[in-house]
Amino acid sequence: MLTPIQRLGFLSLAFVRETGRMFIFLVQTVVSIPRQPWRWHNLLKQIHFMGMRSMFVIALTSIFAGMVLALQGFYTLSRFGSEALLGPAVALSMIRELGPVLSGLMITGRAGSAMAAELGIMRIREQIDALEVMGVPPIHFLAVPRFLAGLVVLPMLTVIFDVIGIFGGYLVAVQLLGLSAGTYLGGIESAVSMHDISTGLIKAFCFGIVITWICSFKGFYARRGAEGVSHATTSAVVLSSVLILVSDYFITAIML
Repeated sequence: MLTPIQRLGFLSLAFVRETGRMFIFLVQTVVSIPRQPWRWHNLLKQIHFMGMRSMFVIALTSIFAGMVLALQGFYTLSRFGSEALLGPAVALSMIRELGPVLSGLMITGRAGSAMAAELGIMRIREQIDALEVMGVPPIHFLAVPRFLAGLVVLPMLTVIFDVIGIFGGYLVAVQLLGLSAGTYLGGIESAVSMHDISTGLIKAFCFGIVITWICSFKGFYARRGAEGVSHATTSAVVLSSVLILVSDYFITAIML
């Protein structure tokens, strides 16, 4: 009779323990940021890996997201005779929601999974243990550059995503559907405010923290063997994606 209750208690304790370890890892990473020496080479390497190598995925995703949004929005607004609002609808949707969320999900799938796998392989090959033996703090050497790179890269990629997505909506609205270019662009200029832009950038900043934090933690404490690395990579991508969507809701509710 107690077996289901015992199982529930075991799962609850495991969840609390894992959550505590994750927050301790985040605190240790943040505290290690001002610690000397600063390894600029590692930081620039991670910025290049997360940013430049993700440009094609971001550009491809954003232009088709903007095109689909414009296509669907036009036929929805045309039912009410409000085609002139297509530009603001595309821009606000990209800047406030789709830009940061889709950028975060794409970076999670491309860079976050590679980050977790790389750190997991370093763990099973005992390279992280070797750093500790040599007196090099592993969190400062491995986690901090990735954490800072996420804070820099995600807002920048989000801005690029927004611009390309709005341009994709322009192609569909103006070139395909025949909407006036002045109507499309003029509506964006009058509707988008700095509050909308800052909301999208704050989301991107928070998503950068979530992605680098979760993926670094899962790789850092991966279990031994190839199965442990694959499990760490999968759980890092899934948990990061879920936390991006959950935090998106709460940030939206706060920033309204």
